[in-house]
Amino acid sequence: MHGFTGEPGPWYRPGGRRREMPFGPPRSAVPWPSSLAIAVVQLMGTGFAAHDQPARVGLGPGAGALLLAGPALLLLRHRHPGTVVVGTAAVTVVYIAAGYPYGPVFLSVVVACVAAVAAGRRIAAWSALGLLWGSHLLIGHWLYRWLPPGGDGPVGWGQELGITAWALAIVAASELVRVRRERWVRERAEREAAARRRADEERLRIARELHDVLAHSISVINVQAGVGLALLDQDPEQARTALTTIKAASKEALGEVRQVLDTLRTSGSSGAAPRSPAPGLDRLEELTGQAADAGLAVRVEVEGVRTALPPGADLAAFRIVQEALTNIVRHSGSRNAHVLLCYAPGELELRVDDDGPAAGGEVTGGGNGLVGMRERAAALGGTVAAGPRPDGGFRVRARIPFRGGRETP
Repeated sequence: MHGFTGEPGPWYRPGGRRREMPFGPPRSAVPWPSSLAIAVVQLMGTGFAAHDQPARVGLGPGAGALLLAGPALLLLRHRHPGTVVVGTAAVTVVYIAAGYPYGPVFLSVVVACVAAVAAGRRIAAWSALGLLWGSHLLIGHWLYRWLPPGGDGPVGWGQELGITAWALAIVAASELVRVRRERWVRERAEREAAARRRADEERLRIARELHDVLAHSISVINVQAGVGLALLDQDPEQARTALTTIKAASKEALGEVRQVLDTLRTSGSSGAAPRSPAPGLDRLEELTGQAADAGLAVRVEVEGVRTALPPGADLAAFRIVQEALTNIVRHSGSRNAHVLLCYAPGELELRVDDDGPAAGGEVTGGGNGLVGMRERAAALGGTVAAGPRPDGGFRVRARIPFRGGRETP
């Protein structure tokens, strides 16, 4: 019977639409190999069993047709499991009523019952087993008087107990197959959901990286381009400095975008590693220099014992500071910013302040930048809060927990 548990019937989606759910290796739409094997077993097995039952009706064309009818019905067990299980039970009842020798004629019913229960047709399967068991009881203890073979007596109750045990075994095996199938389908759905979740998280991570890289660099380029255009005729040397800053910012942006894309291309491949380390707070001085080139003076203050952060926390802290400074350059009229790093055991608190006011009447704090900050912090179990300060200006405050940090000189 184990050979038949790998061929499932239809399964059902929550919405009510039916689809085929594979269980184990792929199978053909019509399970003719297994049905052919069952036909051979029933014909040959019944032929051998008939030698020990001389009192039963001899095998002939009628018996052969009934022994082949069950396997023929099994060809449709994946598409019509309920009909097939009732049909095989009816064929078996006719075979028993005709007085032919007992043997593996019940194999078709077993396979049809397992397929029906696995496909969710439990009522049809139990009805078919009840039909077979009740018919055998009537034939063996009452109808045998009028049915072949002549002179046959009632079936012993010991044999009835054996048949009852076989029926219960079929029930148990069918339910076991059903439970295994449902667990397999559930596990597969969970694996697919986890894969989709990982893909979504990776897509969001790449989107955040590209946003942070491009928003910062393009903001610097935009400011310096405006300076260059304004001073092109009046102060060519200052305009040349602005163009040099644009070139450096664009080169850095291209490098970081290339690194993000390389990570995307090599995702999941063995032995692949980024060409350069991810940025962290060790590049904070470089970041403040770029902000200074854009006309923003940044003062950095550190409280507590400076600690080397794990790569994920270090990157998140750098990107949050970068995005906060970018927002000041783009949206604030202030030309001064204050960055405070507060180190505590297992936690880093970031605070980025500007004196305002908002440039062009815009409300600072909208867009995807703050969303990306919050997502970065939330991925590490932290939080980000942003909003106007009571005394004017704007403040971004982030809390980033971490583990495994070490003190740095």
